[in-house]
Amino acid sequence: MTDRGFTDKVKGKAKEVAGDITNDREKKAEGLADQAVGKAKEMSSNAKDTADELVDKAKKKLDK
Repeated sequence: MTDRGFTDKVKGKAKEVAGDITNDREKKAEGLADQAVGKAKEMSSNAKDTADELVDKAKKKLDK
């Protein structure tokens, strides 16, 4: 089981907030980048799940 990007999104949000609090633009940018990576992983995982479901449906129809 995968976290589907959740960890990256949480880590990124923490960095973003830390960057805001400390006025560290680089840390904030790292946080935003981490969140984008997490979102990309999430979207990729969702696309794979959808493709797997479509393949399963097609196989079931062929078996009939």
